[in-house]
Amino acid sequence: MTCDTRINADQGAFATFQGRGLYEIAFTSHVSPATQNKLLGNFAMSSMLDPLFTPFKIGKLTLPNRFAMAPMTRSKSPNQVPGDDVAAYYRRRAEGGTGLIFTEGTSTDHPAAANDPNVPRFHGEDALAGWANVVKEVKAAGGHIMPQLWHVGLMRRAGQGRNPDVSAVGPSGIFKPGKKVGDPITEEEVADLIGGYARAAADAERLGFDGIELHGAHGYLIDQFFWEGTNAREAPYGGDMVGRTRFAADVVRAVRAAVSPDFPVVLRWSQWKQQDFTARLAATPELLEVFLDPLTDAGVDVYHCSTRRFWEPEFGGSDMNLAGWVKKLTGKPTITVGSVGLETDFITSMTASEVDKTGANLKGLVERFERGEFDLVAVGRALIANPDWVKKAQNGAFDQLQAYSAENLATLY
Repeated sequence: MTCDTRINADQGAFATFQGRGLYEIAFTSHVSPATQNKLLGNFAMSSMLDPLFTPFKIGKLTLPNRFAMAPMTRSKSPNQVPGDDVAAYYRRRAEGGTGLIFTEGTSTDHPAAANDPNVPRFHGEDALAGWANVVKEVKAAGGHIMPQLWHVGLMRRAGQGRNPDVSAVGPSGIFKPGKKVGDPITEEEVADLIGGYARAAADAERLGFDGIELHGAHGYLIDQFFWEGTNAREAPYGGDMVGRTRFAADVVRAVRAAVSPDFPVVLRWSQWKQQDFTARLAATPELLEVFLDPLTDAGVDVYHCSTRRFWEPEFGGSDMNLAGWVKKLTGKPTITVGSVGLETDFITSMTASEVDKTGANLKGLVERFERGEFDLVAVGRALIANPDWVKKAQNGAFDQLQAYSAENLATLY
């Protein structure tokens, strides 16, 4: 029987494990009733999160807990090369207890892949040397990290990015329904885009990353193929729902061929788009299964299911969220995400949000996890404001968390 580290002995409180998840908590005589209540509350909240502090295995990768850092654009890499400050930024999250780090989106080897010259790229000797340093720093802190491979497609406007004279590309030249901004790309161009993802994945494994994530969400290139609102092509890369998954499936197959069999491949996808928050790729569970089957067959290991609010049901007649449905239909591990640790959804909180300082936001999360809806939880803006959010959550120290604000985005810490 030992004192639990989540109760602070320096403050005169001790928790002794009694077995079967029970503890006997004792206080020394000098501890005030108010402090006792605070410490008991912290301990209760941290104990509630215990299920999320269990290990999880993806292929040959074993994670120490179920918390991941969501990929979030920071735009702090001049000439698209991640520097020492970027490496320190990710190391800080590893030191803070995050089980798996997804980097911000990194542009693939295509001249129109990025719309920001300060977003890091995942090609070129200088950028790859920077990423090697990121891996070194994260691994030195005992962490695990995957790059998110990203092509913005038609989210790129004229004059943007490292190659401002290059035109944006997309499946049909359609930015959103009713807004055509260019011509459809050829199948030769499609093959070139697929090759960019595969080369980046091979480089990621060579540099020592723990896997890769493909950005197939939020209205960017892969999602532009998924969505009938932006994909007016005929077969093989359009025509129906299965045809619209073909580009992503071919990317997954090319990545799988470029890396080891047990190197994890994660696909992030969403129903909603930046072009239309109400858009849905699949309006029913039956259509969702049609959408997912070709992707699973191609070799996706984990689905990262992006929603604005993790607690919202995906379909009528069930309170399961999107990650829960994807796991049920594919049998694959899933990651849930969407305003975890915040009091408002992440779109509302683009400028500011109060970080949840009570842990109440996490109660429903744990309940869903224990029902088997998902395997990992991605945390976003709460981790920008608090590099050690995971450790603080484990210790029940929610009252010590800092609020997220737009000022957090101005610096890389």
